[in-house]
Amino acid sequence: MQIRSIDGRTPRLGRRVFGAETALVLGDVTLGDDVSLWYNVVVRGDIHWVRIGARSNLQDGVVVHVENGQWPTVLGEEVSVGHGAILHGCAIGSRCLIGMGAIVMNGAEIGEGSIVAAGAVVREGFTAPPRSLLAGVPAVVKRPVSDAEYDRIVATARHYLEYKSRYLAGAVQPADPVELAEEER
Repeated sequence: MQIRSIDGRTPRLGRRVFGAETALVLGDVTLGDDVSLWYNVVVRGDIHWVRIGARSNLQDGVVVHVENGQWPTVLGEEVSVGHGAILHGCAIGSRCLIGMGAIVMNGAEIGEGSIVAAGAVVREGFTAPPRSLLAGVPAVVKRPVSDAEYDRIVATARHYLEYKSRYLAGAVQPADPVELAEEER
């Protein structure tokens, strides 16, 4: 993980944080214990602050940014943010699942235990109550999150804790590629 300061503001990390080597964390950013930042994640606290709660995971290609002096970005605990999602100046409650490619804009607030569907766009200033399923462009609340869906949110965060632990234990090592055998070409 690349850690960068800006104007004297340096990221602060809890215990057992995993950051893939291509992840970038810059500025006024706090990562809670057991957070994982996967490949090509960017977390920029350059013009406001970012707080990411314990046991949250930002999957490959996630971008987290802020609005200049107006909106920080805050994630509660055990939040799973799917591949390629963008979180910008928003607040995400604990135990939420943000789907792949979703966008959550400035001033939006997503209540605890909610799901933002893949590809959804949560417009600026939108507020979703706890345990809401949001989908669409622009995103709207479709219905409450079921108990089974909530259990899946919790399970996803738990799985990413397991993945993170494997990586921290050294499961991934630099390697030279293996040439295909003639019959595999």
